[in-house]
Parts: sequence; C-alpha cells; structure tokens
Amino acid sequence: MWKIILSLAILVILFAYLYFSTSRKLADLKFQKRSLSSKYGKMTEQFLPFLEEYPYDSQNFRFLGSPIDGVQFEEEKIVLIEFKTGDSGLSGKQRNIKELVKKKRVFFEEIRI
Repeated sequence: MWKIILSLAILVILFAYLYFSTSRKLADLKFQKRSLSSKYGKMTEQFLPFLEEYPYDSQNFRFLGSPIDGVQFEEEKIVLIEFKTGDSGLSGKQRNIKELVKKKRVFFEEIRI
C-alpha cells in the first residue's frame, strides 16, 4: 500500500513541477513576444511619415518616440503626431498631452546656457 502512495506522491510532484515549469516558460515567451512586437512597432513608426497616406511633408517631421511619436513642423502650425494602428488607443500620458494642447498649455521657451 505504501508503494502505491509513494508512487502517487512522486507523480503529483512530477506533474506539479512540469506544470509550473511550463507555465513559467509560457509566461516568458508571452513577454518576449510583446517586447518584440513593441520593438517592431517603434521601428515601423519611424517609416510612417514616408508613406503616401501621410498628409504632411515628411521632411518636416521629427521623430521623438516617446511619449508621442513625433512633431510635424509646418509653415502655419506645429502638430504633435501619434501613430496608431487597429483599435489601439492613447496611453494615459498621451491623453494628458492631448488635453494640455486643447487647453492651450503649450509654450515655447528659450533657455540659454
């Protein structure tokens, strides 16, 4: 009887080890996939101003990357640009920037050093 209990205990321990080991590896793979997707997104954003659909002169676009993708300098205006694809939305920081612009809380300062 004790051999059966010992065998079952060993099987339970083995299955628990395999489950947690596999779960950890799966979580690592999901993180790596999101990280790689984020890196591809950052790379792609740098090329979007050169597409035909881009409504401005790409020569006047300056890439920032974060917290917004870039700034478009036009003759009559300056436009803060954030590229989005699919159903992705603005981050909290980006929504705050949008609100500051709406409230006209954007300034130009010259700092001499």
